[in-house]
Amino acid sequence: MIKVSNLEKSYGGLKALKGTSLEVEKGELFGLIGPDGAGKTTLMRILVTLLLPDSGSATMDGLDVVADFRQIRKMVGYMPGRFSLYPDLTVEENLQFFATVFGGTIAANYHLIKDIYVQIEPFKNRPAGKLSGGMKQKLALSCSLIHAPKVLILDEPTTGVDAVSRKEFWEMLNNLRHQGITILVSTPYMDEANLCDRVALIQNGAILTIDTPKNITKSFAKKLFGVKVETTAQRFECVGLLKELEEIDSVFSFGESIHITSNQKDINEFSVKEYLNNKGHQGILVEKIDASIEDVFMELMQNGAN
Repeated sequence: MIKVSNLEKSYGGLKALKGTSLEVEKGELFGLIGPDGAGKTTLMRILVTLLLPDSGSATMDGLDVVADFRQIRKMVGYMPGRFSLYPDLTVEENLQFFATVFGGTIAANYHLIKDIYVQIEPFKNRPAGKLSGGMKQKLALSCSLIHAPKVLILDEPTTGVDAVSRKEFWEMLNNLRHQGITILVSTPYMDEANLCDRVALIQNGAILTIDTPKNITKSFAKKLFGVKVETTAQRFECVGLLKELEEIDSVFSFGESIHITSNQKDINEFSVKEYLNNKGHQGILVEKIDASIEDVFMELMQNGAN
């Protein structure tokens, strides 16, 4: 459904996309995962015909994003990262406006938004600018669906909303996928990668890897250990000490714990704990753990930097 081949895009001297290539299958929920500044928004704006690439090509359902931009705009629903609806119009007026722009009505495609819109319908007379963050996202999603698009492109739709709203939003996306809509969604939240059929990890305009979340985590070849300590100060000290060990390849803070990797045979849970104990740190818990998407991302970034 979506095919991107060697896309390049620069802003002055800054290269936002560096030969980016990927394919999204029809009916797939595909995640574009990466931190701010990775190139996610630039890629999406090219796909929805709001930006011209410097080189390379991109097609959607066989249509070129440059030559066939008018047809593509009719078949795609786009939800930008920033709330872009009319704040002074009511919920219902915003929805009616977007339906009319595409020559339709709310009633014609209400079945597509029913499960979403029913949650905000009690506020249909409220100005959109006065909705909560989660409600704004649901309205924006409804407006992007009201013309029955084949493809839905969502730029960080869950950024800045609470955990409950994030969960509800992904449940909505899963339901839409079962209706045959192809979905490309970007997010800086690594945990959301597991909710996609496949994901592309992107950093500095380059794709690091593309696969299912399960296969990506299975590809992590090194031994991975989680180190838990008692205090924040102790965690910072232990990070510094662990980086001094030549046998350890990487050391990263992950929330309240520390993740370390190594390929050395003599590095295990007991040797790491003994090393930290000998450095004066007690109450240490070290265990071998399975890699997460974020662990893989950090490893790929480190390999690229090296």
